Amino acid sequence: MTKAELVEKAAKDAGISKAAANAALDSAIDGITKALKKKDGKVTLVGFGTFSKVRRKARKGRNPQTGEAIKIKARNAVKFTPGKKLRDAV
Repeated sequence: MTKAELVEKAAKDAGISKAAANAALDSAIDGITKALKKKDGKVTLVGFGTFSKVRRKARKGRNPQTGEAIKIKARNAVKFTPGKKLRDAV
């Protein structure tokens, strides 16, 4: 499902315009992003799941084309853990 399809479904289900549904979805995504940028970023949506920020350590990798060893820098990544309702539904 794409963002446009999600906006269309939300607008239909809530009985609002697509513009309002798009604004609401953008606001939700922006709120999740801002919360995850914080030091101990974590967003829990009960029944759906939890988005959390994890730190990936620096490591060595390999270029698959040349076989040359490369260094991969440490970085932050987002982890999603599904909630019970989502796990049961899928």
